[in-house]
Amino acid sequence: MADERFDGVDRRGFLGRVGVGSLGAMLAGAWPAVRLDARQMPAQVWRPVSDRKVRVGIVGYGVCQFGAAFGFQDHPNVEVAAVSDLIPERRDGLMKACRCGKSYESLEVLVKDPTIEAVFVATDAPSHARHCMEVMNHGKHVMTAVPAVWGSMEDAERLVETVRKTGMKYMMAETSCFREDCYAMRQVFRAGGFGRVIYSEGEYYHYSPTPIPSFRNWRTGSPPLWYPTHSTAYYIGVTGGRYTSVSCNGFNADYEAFKPGANVYENPFTDEIALFRTSEGGSSRMLMAKGVFEVVVETGRVYGEKGWMEGTQYRGKARDLPDVRRPPLPPGMPEGGHGGSHGPLTNEFIGAILDDREPMVNVYEALAMTVPGVVAHQSALRDGETLKVPQFERT
Repeated sequence: MADERFDGVDRRGFLGRVGVGSLGAMLAGAWPAVRLDARQMPAQVWRPVSDRKVRVGIVGYGVCQFGAAFGFQDHPNVEVAAVSDLIPERRDGLMKACRCGKSYESLEVLVKDPTIEAVFVATDAPSHARHCMEVMNHGKHVMTAVPAVWGSMEDAERLVETVRKTGMKYMMAETSCFREDCYAMRQVFRAGGFGRVIYSEGEYYHYSPTPIPSFRNWRTGSPPLWYPTHSTAYYIGVTGGRYTSVSCNGFNADYEAFKPGANVYENPFTDEIALFRTSEGGSSRMLMAKGVFEVVVETGRVYGEKGWMEGTQYRGKARDLPDVRRPPLPPGMPEGGHGGSHGPLTNEFIGAILDDREPMVNVYEALAMTVPGVVAHQSALRDGETLKVPQFERT
């Protein structure tokens, strides 16, 4: 039995003297917590940078109806010029939701419209890379739903080359990057509030005992960390750092879709938990879990030499903390789902076009969030073997 006494004070007496809250402060290094709540700060006012309207095409109105969920139709610098979905009923629904009078039967036809300047790809994940390349090869900017690629390193290479060759703007709409906590962590990191990040965590739980319906059943039995970016954004999207190697453990929650021969991926894992080495020499634990009972959440934490954050609460040495408010949205444009991230993502993409700059989650950041998950799944299939993560950077 462990000794319940130390330095002449028994454990119960010690706790009684210092109190639970004080002990928590001691264990946290005596640094008081500072809640960085943007909602308590004065509201910002959106100021247009141009009166120009970007003519946007929107493709995809599946189960999640993401084509209309990111608010393009509510942005004053956007005209939704045309929409598309392969299924006529969904195409009609997307036209109505986006208040648009024109549609095309496919993305391949829509991109031939010379009046369209940019396209939002909200199609099935296995088609994201192919569709984005098709868009850019027709001289149009593109924003895509996550992930950037679907298990294919070859697609990652082709995607980068297409961005470089065409000069078009590419953005992946990773929602965690504009969640209140992750966005605040990014600002604190950039202000030096963490120093080097020693350890970080990103967690995407989506309890799914039966597969979520999907086009051609692409979700059925899919490898968990082929859909990693809601988690990996809590390091890559905060620091701009990179993962260099990974060891991953897979788990089977005994769902029908993951039994031998039950899915086209030959994937046995409902859950994958990966430990990455970072370019700073730190460690990062990222997971995607479908088997944890009734949990659906996306969250993360960052621990550095000078401070750490969970949620919007900062503990650390920094006292001159930065403004963590997300950029303001145009009047009448909703923040939308996934923690109020949809509207800010669309605003970032349109702003990048109008300002002629790179968007926050450009192709290099998108692949830095996506590709490590592809490698992590390979590690899980090899019983946790440590594997190198390929890097896709500017040349």
